[in-house]
Amino acid sequence: MPDNGDVGYKRPPKSTQFKKGQSGNPRGRPKGTKDLKTDLAEELQERVLVKEGSTERKISKQRAMVKSLMAKAMKGDARAIALAYNMVLRLFDLDEVEEAEVPLNEDERAVFQTLEDQILRRIEERKASEQLSEPSLPAIDFIDISAEPTQGE
Repeated sequence: MPDNGDVGYKRPPKSTQFKKGQSGNPRGRPKGTKDLKTDLAEELQERVLVKEGSTERKISKQRAMVKSLMAKAMKGDARAIALAYNMVLRLFDLDEVEEAEVPLNEDERAVFQTLEDQILRRIEERKASEQLSEPSLPAIDFIDISAEPTQGE
């Protein structure tokens, strides 16, 4: 960049530029200031008074949040259930939980077979109704554009 003293786009005045060896933040972060992670950790460890039934006791805010989440999940709140489930999987490294295969009795197999038959029948009905309602589209001929053009084109 030529050093002709021009000031403009991407060329600030020399008086406002940092001098060589000088920091842009000479005093730095003041001692004692905390980052978000530290503030959050301290806030979660603060104790609050919680009433469970007829007893009152002091627990951390983190514990109160977990108790509240679990209470909502136990009441059937789908979002709370999903959040609690994901937290358990992530915190306890349970990426793939293998479920023991339990054999089905005859009644359970009959229920599953009935459901499967109903689903397959609905799929077939939907396909048939779509075929009747949609007009058939004309076939499209694709042109090979990779070939060199011939003399007549």
